[in-house]
Amino acid sequence: MRIEILVFDGVDEMDVMGPFEVWSHAARRPDFELAVVGLDGPAEVTGLHGLQFKAPEGLGWPDALFVPGGGWMNRAEMGSWAEARRGVMTARIAALAPSLRWIGSVCTGSMLLAEAGLVKGRPATTNRGAWAELEEFGAELKTNRVVDDGTLITAGGVTSGIDLALYVVERELGANVADGIAGAMEYARDRDVYVSVH
Repeated sequence: MRIEILVFDGVDEMDVMGPFEVWSHAARRPDFELAVVGLDGPAEVTGLHGLQFKAPEGLGWPDALFVPGGGWMNRAEMGSWAEARRGVMTARIAALAPSLRWIGSVCTGSMLLAEAGLVKGRPATTNRGAWAELEEFGAELKTNRVVDDGTLITAGGVTSGIDLALYVVERELGANVADGIAGAMEYARDRDVYVSVH
């Protein structure tokens, strides 16, 4: 399985780095692949707090797409709010979504999924500061740390992306693998996960 993490200027660094750390452990297996990607090709990104890093590839046709947040609540000039206003990223997300095994987000990355039309009538979560806005898009708001609606997996604020990433590893590769990665990271898992019954 190939997961691509979509990054952009103004992204919250922890939204990216937490899941990246988890999935990079999983990617030591031959059946698991991870890439950090820019929307329009390789990108040099400056995060919300000034960290500069590179996305060596552009968004492709992965099995799963993970969308971080950052810069939504303060309507920043760079970040998820700015990307939603620009509209290019949300259009690409909407076009790609039907081909994915799942699409995920942490923090206000879920607002980009909302702008792409992916949360209406579905259980989802986001940073608590954007709960009301997520509901305005028609989401069935859950206040759990991670919300699994099958092809849509969302997480709350910032550090909850680590729990989402570990949950995905457990869902795809089993609890022993996920617990092993958490142990290697010396991370105490928060298992506050809402799972939809389909």
